[in-house]
Amino acid sequence: MKKISYFLLICLFVQCQSKPKEKKEAITEENSKESTMISSEIATLSLPEANRLAALPLHCMQEEYPNKLNQTIGSGEDLQSPKALHPAFYGCFDWHSSVHGHWSLVTLLKQFPNLENSAEIREKLAQNISKENIETEILYFKGKYNKSFERTYGWAWLLKLAEELHTWNDPLARELETNLQPMTDIIVQGYLDFLPKLNYPIRVGEHTNTAFGLTFAYDYAKTVEHTILKNVIVQRAKDFYQNDENCPIAWEPSGFDFLSPCLEEAAIMRRILPENEFKTWLQKFLPQLANKNFQLAQGKVSDRTDGKLVHLDGVNFSRAWCLYGIANQFPEYAHLKKVANEHINYSLPSIVDDNYEGTHWLGSFAIYALNTAADVQMD
Repeated sequence: MKKISYFLLICLFVQCQSKPKEKKEAITEENSKESTMISSEIATLSLPEANRLAALPLHCMQEEYPNKLNQTIGSGEDLQSPKALHPAFYGCFDWHSSVHGHWSLVTLLKQFPNLENSAEIREKLAQNISKENIETEILYFKGKYNKSFERTYGWAWLLKLAEELHTWNDPLARELETNLQPMTDIIVQGYLDFLPKLNYPIRVGEHTNTAFGLTFAYDYAKTVEHTILKNVIVQRAKDFYQNDENCPIAWEPSGFDFLSPCLEEAAIMRRILPENEFKTWLQKFLPQLANKNFQLAQGKVSDRTDGKLVHLDGVNFSRAWCLYGIANQFPEYAHLKKVANEHINYSLPSIVDDNYEGTHWLGSFAIYALNTAADVQMD
């Protein structure tokens, strides 16, 4: 069996070996004490909380600047405004944040039809995800230099948005799903073309993490019964991860992670493996999770006005949704709910609408984490 390889953590491993044991134990003890100060009560997505979180993407979904295009310039014709290039998803600082901002509003409307600004939300969703706007978005993706644009993080969120529309029983959802479908088809084909060529998974805590990209795409494929995409994802996830052992979760997070490489890998394997096979795999991959006293210190944010450092609030939410997924499905891991609750409760109060560096995307992470917690009952 091969051991998991994190080449980005080699230097950290070397440094850890040179630290005195007493210092490492002191750090662990300090983190443990700090964690106990965070509430372990389950966080809930109530109507007031939904109204607060809906205000974040509603405010920025048609706000063009500041904007990070992540664009390869092929000629002067490519030098256009964000709205001209991406008329559907130009707001909220960057393309992928705009996409999952739209997802946030759709999922909140599904759960809370009486949101304070429901009429405005519906109007803006219809304006942005129009047939004409999606046609322009497709032209961008078909450009010579844009084949890998938003691969696979933005791709994953586009499919999550498509899935959310597909499962929303509302006339507006049918209109938006129909308008979005050609773009959805482009993304699906992107996965089908790319995954067979990816020889090694990308094991980082940011956008290009392969496990995260596979997980949301798998959810979409399963929901809409796209058998070809589902089968490709299952095979590639097994190729990448089935023989992994002893993931060094104690080395996480890196300085501006918003995903956990270890837990995102567990999230996709939980989906694609039969339950008994997954439990056997998890015992080898993250054996410490079975410990009833397992603790995991939250990612600590020193400056929420720093667009990179605030990523650590994101890692708290994404860790939570991965941990809830395991705990909800397997009763013997129910103790992980407490760890997930602490992660959400550390970061949720800090999502405020006057911090554009974080709130243009963090609200979506909070909502997805709260959605996974919705059916959890504390033991």
